[in-house]
Amino acid sequence: MTYCVGILVRDGLIMVADTRTNAGIDNISVYRKLHILAESEDRLIVCASAGNLSIAQSVLGQLGEGLPPLEVGDPPRRMSDVPTMFRAAQLVGEAVMGVGRELGPALHSANVDAGIAFLVGGRIGNSPLALYLVYEAGNFIECLPDCPFLQIGATQYGKPILDRALRYDTPLDEAMKVALISFDSTIRSNLSVGLPLDLIAIPTDRSRPVIRRRIETDDIYFRDLSARWSMLLQESRATIPDPPFMAELSTRAVPTITGNKG
Repeated sequence: MTYCVGILVRDGLIMVADTRTNAGIDNISVYRKLHILAESEDRLIVCASAGNLSIAQSVLGQLGEGLPPLEVGDPPRRMSDVPTMFRAAQLVGEAVMGVGRELGPALHSANVDAGIAFLVGGRIGNSPLALYLVYEAGNFIECLPDCPFLQIGATQYGKPILDRALRYDTPLDEAMKVALISFDSTIRSNLSVGLPLDLIAIPTDRSRPVIRRRIETDDIYFRDLSARWSMLLQESRATIPDPPFMAELSTRAVPTITGNKG
């Protein structure tokens, strides 16, 4: 299992992924799940993967080599050539379907989960930033302003903070903070998600730099964020009045128990 989140707000695009692939008392391994699919002067396309690792690697391998051309004699179809982010999501979906047809039956017969999902985000040319979630079947949805984030993997633990704190007009640095709190909540509740985290932040303003970072287990900021969030949750909980109906416990008369006299 893993956890990945993509956030698309007015100020830019954020993608964060953990790196844990197996978890247990003595079985923890690390694998990068945030990948650059294409990067040049006119495009930056990023993806994050969750699910079966062999399927993900095969999909990434096919995208790197290029998918078969639609017409005989044409070159392979690559991310470096797609004209729009919509076409980029289509290409990832096609690769997912192809690998699923090739490897899926053998994995299912061996009772191995072949599920996979990808977040695909970035921009091409002068088009705005875009973010898509590609499902196991190859179909996909687009991230829109009314819900400015998409998740894959162990989504349930980090979703509440995203639902409450994110809006399309949330500043990019604030959105990154919310994303990291979402990961902190997930890491605390799910052993299969863990540090290091890989992240990228692509500002809408092209004059601003793209931020790329790996957050290791000894990262000072992430440790401070985790400690502050725990403290603030405790303080906020204490300020909320107790349920009034629980007051009955202290006001109800306690029955007197008397013994039988012999």
